[in-house]
Amino acid sequence: MSQLPFADVLEGQDVRLERLEPRHMVELKLATMHEILWQFAMAEGQDFAEFLQEYLTQMATNNASGDHIAYVVIRKSDGRVLGSTRFYDISAENKRLAIGYTWYIPEAWGGTVNPETKLLLLGHAFEELGLNRVEFHVDSRNSRSVGAMTKLGAKLEGMMRQHKVVQGDFVRDTVLFSVTKTDWPHVKTGLLERLTTI
Repeated sequence: MSQLPFADVLEGQDVRLERLEPRHMVELKLATMHEILWQFAMAEGQDFAEFLQEYLTQMATNNASGDHIAYVVIRKSDGRVLGSTRFYDISAENKRLAIGYTWYIPEAWGGTVNPETKLLLLGHAFEELGLNRVEFHVDSRNSRSVGAMTKLGAKLEGMMRQHKVVQGDFVRDTVLFSVTKTDWPHVKTGLLERLTTI
């Protein structure tokens, strides 16, 4: 279980991140109802409703244990749940963690939601929690996410071959990116600039 003092709420201009609680689950389930979100997670032939129930149950279990710190991404203008993201692989003693399990409803793609969410998460990690390193583990098949990491300014560290079993029995390669505390000022500037031009 994490010993770091993670915030319950991270507030931006357009989005608010709230720590996952049972009260979020109904709206979160509604937001997950886009099969395109799960093309690299759901096994071929798996029942969609069954997959979503398993996903949400595991998400709540990992969050309750403190192994993952899950946030619900909420649009401030109308309170709509747009998606979710998490801190995981948390090592307080080594001052590092990973950000991932991030997804948004399709209508939130390509706007301010992802850069502002990353700004809030990375800012919390480096400026409030005092961490040295944040990692991103990306499915090598997911070109959209690989491109988002590159656009973020995260450093490509390499490929972890045959790293993870997903979708039942598929063995995926994982692309490893990172941002360190020395990278953070440059990455922060880039995110702030993006948010003023979108």
